[in-house]
Amino acid sequence: MKYVYIVQHLHILPSGEEDTKLIGVYSSDEAARAAVERLAKQPGFSKEPHIINPGSDDEEQRFYIDKYKIDEDHWTEGFATMVC
Repeated sequence: MKYVYIVQHLHILPSGEEDTKLIGVYSSDEAARAAVERLAKQPGFSKEPHIINPGSDDEEQRFYIDKYKIDEDHWTEGFATMVC
């Protein structure tokens, strides 16, 4: 079975809005972690350089690495928009 590893970074803006950046898609966990290590030294990222564990409920400003199977649907249901 083949997988990809998606690296994203979450930053909470002063307004409270979330700013999520797609960093990249990698062929292994090791390659994804190496990307985080490279970027963790860059401006902005260096303030929030840690990786959050998958499935964590924390909405912290950090890097996230998610593992996905290739050629598989990952959202299998419809959706509804709630209007308040």
